[in-house]
Amino acid sequence: MIACFREQGWSLLCNGVILFEDTGELLPDGSTIAPHRGPARHALVG
Repeated sequence: MIACFREQGWSLLCNGVILFEDTGELLPDGSTIAPHRGPARHALVG
């Protein structure tokens, strides 16, 4: 990790990937990986 901006919710990795707290990613070539979170906690109750 080269830089970490927790207050903004992202980090810059040494390979040029920007990693977002919501699990999304922005790759060096400009492509993206959508957030891949599990189901909402309230959906698991019941």
